[in-house]
Amino acid sequence: MAITMTPAAAERVKSFLVNRGKGLGLRLGLRTSGCSGMAYVLEFVDEANDDDDVFEIEGVNIIIDAKSFIYLQGIELDFVKEGLNEGFQFNNPNAKGECGCGESFTV
Repeated sequence: MAITMTPAAAERVKSFLVNRGKGLGLRLGLRTSGCSGMAYVLEFVDEANDDDDVFEIEGVNIIIDAKSFIYLQGIELDFVKEGLNEGFQFNNPNAKGECGCGESFTV
C-alpha cells in the first residue's frame, strides 16, 4: 500500500519548510500515547536515519521509520481547515478505533 498526501497537505508542508529555511522533509511516525495506544508524530527532518524510508509525494519528502511503517501503510495525510480550526488529518486504513478525544488510535 502506498503513502499519499493531498495537495492541501503538501502545500502546507512546503510552506513550513520554506519558512524554516532548511530540511529534508517531514517525518511521519508513531509513539505510544493516549487511551487507545498510539499517536501520530510529525516533525521536520534534516537527515534521514539508516532505517528510514523516504517517499517523495506531491514534491515533499515524507520520512517514515521502519517500526512505524507497518502501521502507516496506506495512510493519507490531509490538511483541513474548518472554521477557525486547521490541522493535519490522518486517514489511516489500519486504524481500528480512536479514543474519544481523537488524540490516539488502535490497530
